[in-house]
Amino acid sequence: MEHRPIAHTTRGALLTIGISLAWTAGISWAAEEIKAQAGERREIISLSDAALRALKSNLDISISRQTKQSRLADITVEQAKFDPTLSVNGQYNRAASPLNRPVFGGTGGNLTDIQVFDQRTSSVTVDAVTNLITGGNVDLNYAPARTNVNQDVAQGFLYNPAYTSSLALTLTQPLLRNAGIDITKTFIKVAQNNADVEQHVFRDRVLTVIATVEQTYWELVFANENLKVAEAALKAAQELLASNRAKAKAGVMSIVDVLQAEAAVASRVEQVLVAEKAIRDQEDQLRRLLNPGEEDLRLDIRLTPTDPPVTALEPLSLQEAIDIAIEHRPEIVQAKKNVESGELNKQFAKNQLLPTLSFQGTMGLLGLGGDYKGTSQRNFTGDFYNYGAGLVLSYPLGNRSAISTYNKRQLEAQNAEAALVSVRQQIIVGVREAVRRVQTDFKRIETTRSARIMAEKQLQAEQERLKVGLSTTRFVLDFQRDLATAQGNELRATVDYNKSLSNLARHKATTLDRYNLELQ
Repeated sequence: MEHRPIAHTTRGALLTIGISLAWTAGISWAAEEIKAQAGERREIISLSDAALRALKSNLDISISRQTKQSRLADITVEQAKFDPTLSVNGQYNRAASPLNRPVFGGTGGNLTDIQVFDQRTSSVTVDAVTNLITGGNVDLNYAPARTNVNQDVAQGFLYNPAYTSSLALTLTQPLLRNAGIDITKTFIKVAQNNADVEQHVFRDRVLTVIATVEQTYWELVFANENLKVAEAALKAAQELLASNRAKAKAGVMSIVDVLQAEAAVASRVEQVLVAEKAIRDQEDQLRRLLNPGEEDLRLDIRLTPTDPPVTALEPLSLQEAIDIAIEHRPEIVQAKKNVESGELNKQFAKNQLLPTLSFQGTMGLLGLGGDYKGTSQRNFTGDFYNYGAGLVLSYPLGNRSAISTYNKRQLEAQNAEAALVSVRQQIIVGVREAVRRVQTDFKRIETTRSARIMAEKQLQAEQERLKVGLSTTRFVLDFQRDLATAQGNELRATVDYNKSLSNLARHKATTLDRYNLELQ
């Protein structure tokens, strides 16, 4: 992956998702000094840092990258079928055979006793074969040899030892089955399609990892801010308890009000503890996505998110979002490549229904002499030669295997086309739902903000009533609880809106554009 720098825009620095806005009243986003506890280490992390670290070390991405490389190797394997093969075969043979009849020119007249015919042959065969892109193959064969027989029977031989050599070129070309460049290159094209599919599987995995990091990051943001809400509610309950104790001591308030305040403090201490646990859980989830290694994972490291959530509505166009998704989603490209591969396999299977009809042609030159140099010279004079041509036809009766394979490939091609239609439909429905979620969550921010403002006003009014004796501790505690709930709801709506923006980018496959990243 290549990180390309771009110029800063009005929306902020590179890799910052969203607009840095201050939280409205009740939920502050001011930077504060983090105090590390004993045995802890604080680490400040931005959303962009988390995404990049996850991409560098995520195990799923490493596995997908290796799978992609194996698919590229498959292309080379198919192309290598057209590489020439060179073979060299050297032999030495000796045969001492009894002669049961005279050898013309060797033993003279009739045999009166058994004689030995001792023949020694040394030969080398050099053979070069290559497959042609048309489906045939060419075989070039050169075979020099030396033959020597025992002297007592060799008087009639012209050369003893004798050197022979032959040079032959043979061409075999299918005319029906397995004939043609398109048929021959079928599996190369399928391997290339599989590599393209794996490339987009890899891209899909990258998008998923970043989207998961974003979702977990915003949950960590929520957990941290939710702790602040719980601590503020606890502080308010503690202040009310202190005030009630002072009034009870002065005799202007009953002990029941003090007990109610104490119960509220205990309940809110529990809420703080639960909120602190939620932070730890989300930190562990985020660290797991960053894959720091077992040793680092054992350490007690606290993560502090720095990116504030977006609270402004981004411009949305449903049809434009659908068009972008259809164009960029990896699943679309995968499905199209599967359709192309299905059609290639179907055409190849159709070709296998044809009979096997092959043309075979051969031509060769021969040589003979008393030494290697002499026989080589005669080999290329053209005085001694051979040639021939013919056709070979074969066809399995019934041909059930090829027919069944063709029917199977037809069904697979139809399934691939149906899968493409299904993927397009799923993407359209998914984008529509993602756009609705973004719009709904933004409206939730406005609604929960209004509810929180009303809760603040109600609590303030009830506190004033309590000061003049027109209210009770129970009512004030109820309004404090309502305010904390309203603050939590506003926080949840804001974080959900940011998660929805991440989800929409994932559905449009534009997550990498948000970070200005490009896969190579």
